[in-house]
Amino acid sequence: MQVELIQRAADVIFDVPDVAHEEIITLIDAVAQDTETQAPELAAAFGEWCWLVYTIQGDVIEVLDVGCAR
Repeated sequence: MQVELIQRAADVIFDVPDVAHEEIITLIDAVAQDTETQAPELAAAFGEWCWLVYTIQGDVIEVLDVGCAR
């Protein structure tokens, strides 16, 4: 699957500490590898400290928002 980040989400990824950055990338990778879950209009994935909100359009995952509680 192809992953696209909107600018706001990309900005957050570059502004968080390395540990949070790795967790967000892990969440994106997990979503991209999950071929069975059908995401409706909006879906979310949660890690220990971070989360992301995304949609799936065909074979493209569009990451709309990311955040971190650290």
